[in-house]
Order: sequence, then C-alpha cells, then structure tokens
Amino acid sequence: MNNLLLGKRIVVTGAARGLGRSFATAVVQAGGSVVMCDVLAEELQDSAASLREQGAQVETQVFDLSSPQSISSAFSAITAGGPIDGLVNNAALATGIGGKTMMEHNIDLWDKVMQVNVRGTWLVSQAAVPLLAQTPHGKIVNIASDTALWGAPRLMAYVASKGAIISMTRSMARELGPMGISVNAIAPGLTRVEATEYVPAERHQLYEQGRALSGAQHPEDVTGSVLYLLSPLANFVTGQLLPVNGGFVFN
Repeated sequence: MNNLLLGKRIVVTGAARGLGRSFATAVVQAGGSVVMCDVLAEELQDSAASLREQGAQVETQVFDLSSPQSISSAFSAITAGGPIDGLVNNAALATGIGGKTMMEHNIDLWDKVMQVNVRGTWLVSQAAVPLLAQTPHGKIVNIASDTALWGAPRLMAYVASKGAIISMTRSMARELGPMGISVNAIAPGLTRVEATEYVPAERHQLYEQGRALSGAQHPEDVTGSVLYLLSPLANFVTGQLLPVNGGFVFN
C-alpha cells in the first residue's frame, strides 16, 4: 500500500481533523502528495505541520464551503501547482445540527446544511474538474453517510444532504466519464472523531451493537476504501456507493 498513490496529487477537503485528516495522512503514507483544505485555519496548519515533520509533501488551502468566492480563490492557487489526480469531498457541516425532529427543523438550519454539504460539494467538484481532466484517470471520492441509507431520525437536513451526495455521485459519474474522470462515494457509519463527540451515547451504542462487525468505528476503518477508490486499482469503477460501516447497513 505504500506506493499505491505514488506520484499522485490529491485534494482533501475538511482535512484539518477527523476523517479528513486521516484521509490526508493515508494519501501521503501511500506515496502521494496532498492538498489539505479546511475552514479551520489554525487546526489545518497544525495538522499539515505534523505531516511535514514526517517528510510528507503537503500544501494547504483555507476556504469556506459556503462561499463560492472562497472556493474559487483556493482553486486558483491549487491550479498554480499543476494538475491533480484525485479529490476527496469530505468537508461537511455535521456538528451541532442533530437532535431536532423534522417538525423542529427551521429554514435557516436546512438552508445552511444544504449550502455547505450539497452546493459546496458541487462547487468544489466543478472547480476540480479541469485539473482532474489533465490526468489519465482522475478520481473523485465523495463522502456520504450511511444515515442516508437507513433514514436516521432527528437528523433530517444532514440525512437529506448526504442522500443528495449519493445521487450527485451517479450523475457526476455519467457526465465526467467521457473525460476519463471516475466518481464514487463511500458511506461511513458513525465514526469516533471530533465531529461526533456531540452525538448522544445511545446513538453510538445503537451503531456499535447493531453492526455485523460489532464495535466502534474509527477513522482507520474508513481510509482503506478511500485509498482504493483513488488508486489505479479502481480505474474501471465509477458511479458506485460503498457503505463502510461494519455492516450496520447493507447495500
């Protein structure tokens, strides 16, 4: 696995912490270089510095998924560094948006989640396509969620946004295939990271007891699937959704 992404330049959004940081780490451990992107500027620089200390080739870009201008500016800088081989659309709004029923949701919450998770993913992908098209096998990996597969309650805006990511993945695969770009998605289960610290203990327990492979899910349980989809091993795979949740949901 050490050379699986040798010479590949990969953009990872939401890379300052949690799953995104794990994806960025896995990329460089597999021989690639990484462009780490996040709105959390200080945490992003700390995470990047940690990887550089290990000899990794790391670039950083601070941008806000809710701002088209911010995304455009960041990708202008990324473009200056040359083509990219892959994009991991990991960044999303998740913290602090759960716990409300469908009836308790308000328009501001709904619009914010859709603006960041859905529109932001589309705009980042749109900005990345010209760079991905310059390589023989460009790859986009969208991070969805298995909440969209089992219909998690009290999380409707987030669930809807991740359902949209799954549908977008299939449409993008059709449109970008003629350009040599494959687009796939993974649907992780509830993972023990900073963004899920707010999740009630009973929801964690539901997952951990309900999995075919029982127990907690950690970032390292997810990274291998992303590396595969970014690698030459998946050159003929596109438009697919891979649940990575220990068998809580089968697809």
